[in-house]
Amino acid sequence: MLCRGRTSTSTCRISGSVPVYLNVYDLSSMNGCAYWLGLGVYHSGVQVHGVEFAFGFHEQSTTGIFEGEPKQCEGFTFREQILIGWTDMSLKEIRTFMEELARDYKGNSYNLITRNCNHFCIDACIRLTGNPIPSWINRLAKIGR
Repeated sequence: MLCRGRTSTSTCRISGSVPVYLNVYDLSSMNGCAYWLGLGVYHSGVQVHGVEFAFGFHEQSTTGIFEGEPKQCEGFTFREQILIGWTDMSLKEIRTFMEELARDYKGNSYNLITRNCNHFCIDACIRLTGNPIPSWINRLAKIGR
């Protein structure tokens, strides 16, 4: 079961579609310099219908997906918001979709290099919009393999 946060819906745009955003956060103060070199350590979340969904670690075999207020992920510094694409799913359909993803994204399956919040966002964004997130966001995990 997902933790329920804000339940407001956004206004539909472009032929009934709603925007899907990627919210990017700095994990390190070093990102200020590293960002301009194409590096950095980032947390990300998918925002749709005014709700942000993200993935994180915990020791239980229950979902690691959580939802919250956009651009307000506790413990991280918001960097930027990127429009990834559009979806026709309602908020109810989005929550059902996240419940389905939750089966694959257990808190104890989190791995900084091979299965992190950015991997979750790649998966969610491709399924919602057909578009991946920018590659620079998870570049350090790729280097670490």
